[in-house]
Amino acid sequence: MTTGDRIAQKRKENNLTQEELAYRLGVSRQAVSGWENGGSQT
Repeated sequence: MTTGDRIAQKRKENNLTQEELAYRLGVSRQAVSGWENGGSQT
């Protein structure tokens, strides 16, 4: 399981969208998507 898989799994376990997680972390939704898909966006 990759780090991106773990992020996506925990996000879904907490019933959060990528947009909601991004808001809570102070990053863009595209950054969260990049992390989950193995990208290096911040």
